[in-house]
Amino acid sequence: MQPIIKALTAKKLIGKRITMSLTDNKVVSLWQSFMPRRKEIQNIVCTDLFSLQVYGKSFDFTQPSQVFDKWAAIEVTTFDVIPDGMETFELVGGLYAVFLYKGLSTNASIFRYIFGEWLVTSQYLLDNRPHFEILGEKYKNNDPNSEEEIWIPIKPKNSI
Repeated sequence: MQPIIKALTAKKLIGKRITMSLTDNKVVSLWQSFMPRRKEIQNIVCTDLFSLQVYGKSFDFTQPSQVFDKWAAIEVTTFDVIPDGMETFELVGGLYAVFLYKGLSTNASIFRYIFGEWLVTSQYLLDNRPHFEILGEKYKNNDPNSEEEIWIPIKPKNSI
């Protein structure tokens, strides 16, 4: 599976955030708290949802107990109105490898491929920016026919 390399422009997001780790996975509770309230968000760009991970600069993907911020969010045009209990996030632009994934979101084999095979042999390095998935109209929670876009921040190897 080869990604599409895209230059992302900056985006404004509003949503909910939780600090978690892979061993203390709180994704279900995050989305359960966000989804019933997403209609309160004004000035949305489209209905696509962002499942965003913000890792620290020294984050080690081989340590499943390391904590990171996980977001459930939607893109907006402005931050004029922020519903109570929600936060804003400015996603900076940059280069991304975009993988079109079909299958269960609980299947980690796609990430083993991305980080263990594709990235190692590609012309790119992992960049220290948020990782995210776009859950569009073809996304179906807990369905093997679900489709989503996986966005991995990259930079050319020759840029260091």
